[in-house]
Amino acid sequence: MIADLVGAVVQLALVSLGSPLLIGVVRTLKARLVGRRGPSPWQPYADLRKLLGKERVVSTTTSWIFAVTPTILAATMLVSALIVPLVISRPALGFAGNVIVLMYLFLIGTFFLALAGLDAGSAFGGMGGSREVAVAALAEPTIVLAVFALAMRAGTINLGGVVERVSTDPWVALAPGHLLAFAAFFIVMLAETGRLPVDNPATHLELTMIHEAMVLEYSGPDLALIEWAAAMKLFLFMSLLANLFFPWGVPTHASVTTLAVGAIVLAAKLAVLAGLLAVMETGVAKLRLFRVPELLAGSFALALLSVTSMFLLR
Repeated sequence: MIADLVGAVVQLALVSLGSPLLIGVVRTLKARLVGRRGPSPWQPYADLRKLLGKERVVSTTTSWIFAVTPTILAATMLVSALIVPLVISRPALGFAGNVIVLMYLFLIGTFFLALAGLDAGSAFGGMGGSREVAVAALAEPTIVLAVFALAMRAGTINLGGVVERVSTDPWVALAPGHLLAFAAFFIVMLAETGRLPVDNPATHLELTMIHEAMVLEYSGPDLALIEWAAAMKLFLFMSLLANLFFPWGVPTHASVTTLAVGAIVLAAKLAVLAGLLAVMETGVAKLRLFRVPELLAGSFALALLSVTSMFLLR
């Protein structure tokens, strides 16, 4: 019982405290790849501290939805941190840790953020909200299908069960269906977290924004919560990529030694994925908005091929 509690605390600490560092590392790597010095990897912490010290400015046209959305976003990500197998395959809420529950948690945040964009009465907020919902509607089925391809081989939709089953057979990670599911999940991760080529987190050009358009009316501590939640979402998606598809080194039981090993292994995997993300974002440009459905349709086709290959290539 105490070991499970310690594991839950470690997972919450990693997600809540490590997610800004992941954002900072990706930004620094991208800057170095294009020949710039770039910001320090610790810059997101300074940005959050600055926002927490600023005054909260709220439009008079907003309702309670606008006020509670930042808290809901942060809360759903923290609950998700107790479901996703990060440093241990059986986290505190692992009994509820199937992909359907996790996607519903992510959708709750997306739903309220889109409503908040509409609630402010801003034209850009409404535009960003409609785009975000359209992307989510196209992306969520692909996530479920990609994880379902792994679940078919593992015999369970529990995320921890999938990790344990795949880790017992290292060669599964090199199977064609496994690699197709990884590619589909990676593309959807870019869409869900607002990365290139679907969205550009570094731009404030109104006609191209998706996520940033919905949060234009937020300021101060509210904006800090939203930015923190977005960083945690990227951390969780990349952790799912790392541990679901390459689950080596993820312990099954919580102890001081196993948690330390799990944290080190996760950090190494995230470093590799952060480098891959930085290289990819440096080499591609943002897609036109009407091209995004084509990209997501391609990811869905990859996930469908992955499921099909599970039947044909047993």
